[in-house]
Amino acid sequence: MSSPARHYVGGGFDASGVPFPLVDPVTGRTVGEVPAASRETVDRAVRAAREALRGPWAAWSPAERSRALHRIADGIERRFEEFVDAECADTGKPRELASAVDIPRAVANFRSYADLLAGRSERSWHTATPDGRGALNYTVRKPLGVVAVISPWNLPLLLLTWKVAPALATGNTVVAKPSELTPGTACLLAETIAEAELPPGVFNLVHGPGADAAGQWLTEHPGVDAVAFTGESRTGSTIMRAAADRLAPVSFELGGKNAGLVFADADLERAVEGTLRSSFTHSGQVCLCTERVYVQRPVFDVFAAALAAGAKELSGYGPMVSAAHRDKVLGHLERAAADGDVLAGGGVPRFGDERDGGFWVEPTVLTGLPEDHPAVRDEIFGPVVHLAPFDTEEEALALANAGPYGLAATVWTGDVSRAHRVAPALDVGTAWVNTWNLRDLRTPFGGVKASGIGREGGDHSLDFFSEPMNVCVKL
Repeated sequence: MSSPARHYVGGGFDASGVPFPLVDPVTGRTVGEVPAASRETVDRAVRAAREALRGPWAAWSPAERSRALHRIADGIERRFEEFVDAECADTGKPRELASAVDIPRAVANFRSYADLLAGRSERSWHTATPDGRGALNYTVRKPLGVVAVISPWNLPLLLLTWKVAPALATGNTVVAKPSELTPGTACLLAETIAEAELPPGVFNLVHGPGADAAGQWLTEHPGVDAVAFTGESRTGSTIMRAAADRLAPVSFELGGKNAGLVFADADLERAVEGTLRSSFTHSGQVCLCTERVYVQRPVFDVFAAALAAGAKELSGYGPMVSAAHRDKVLGHLERAAADGDVLAGGGVPRFGDERDGGFWVEPTVLTGLPEDHPAVRDEIFGPVVHLAPFDTEEEALALANAGPYGLAATVWTGDVSRAHRVAPALDVGTAWVNTWNLRDLRTPFGGVKASGIGREGGDHSLDFFSEPMNVCVKL
């Protein structure tokens, strides 16, 4: 991190609270400390956000908020390398990935919502009345109020800004809590927002774990009007129960056990290359990564051999984010190796340097496991993919749609008719055909089943973070 971890509450920074260690996942070494917010600090942040709602922020026009978002984006761009340094230090991800995806996308999040807000209009209707004079009905969108934003460790800045930008665009105030494992870019964002001269209390930041700590105290706080969360499905269920007591709206982007379908008519070289990317980007620590791939039987052996060879040749990947997460992934691999076949990887790489103390797992390709095996059924969130054959299109869909999750899927085929049949039939929020993670920020993003509630992106986010009100004027 380029600066010490601090809370940002009511326009001021402080480092109060019992510190906990910050560990470098590349080497396993403790590299700093992060203050854990007390219940009083969380309460102070929520009160500051509530006061800001009634302060000057309430009078800011959409155009003024749009300009503020652009100032935040400008600030991230000015400190681009600092943000990259912090992202890599926290997560261990390759610098090329942070430079090409995470930090540019954070800038794009603020700019896209600034532009959407500037061009948005409300609806109106002329209504007939018995006296013939009529009435005018029109809508006004109002902020929800104080929004709690809870973001995960895998894409710390990208997913934090994906929620903060539309929340601020629609006039809400925010109390954000990043993962305790990855506080660096959130701290830099707080500094950047302070430099953008938003009123005190509009954006607040607290640090700490989730259970019996800052995360729980924030989501249970009676002063929080809505919760936007990205993370594990079980944590989402816990937050939903807490929010239900006060009927607070929630937006959840949760887990995934994403499927890929490879048909015999696909461009196999392109499908292998795309599956390597979709399975092993950020060492599989992306909610959209492909963890199970179903390949039509005539090309199964060729595809499996090529994917395994590609996995063995991968370099420049990063570690798991923590020792606990590495051990979880290795536990899955140990059980899978006993019950199926390991075509590539399956262990811990050795470097002969300080990285041997870090939290590394080899890119792994598995096959031969039954569909109810934990490595096929449960979200691993690591560099692990399982391959299985299928015969018919109907069988492929049944396999892909099985299980509790429904976030995303990929379809590899050279048949355009099949693409348009199969993609809409998948029980997911996003289906990619002959590509992966190609995003247009205006489109809806989210999952079905245990993968989430609601949609983010474009007008979908602006709609969630605001409440429509009808005004009727008798003429």
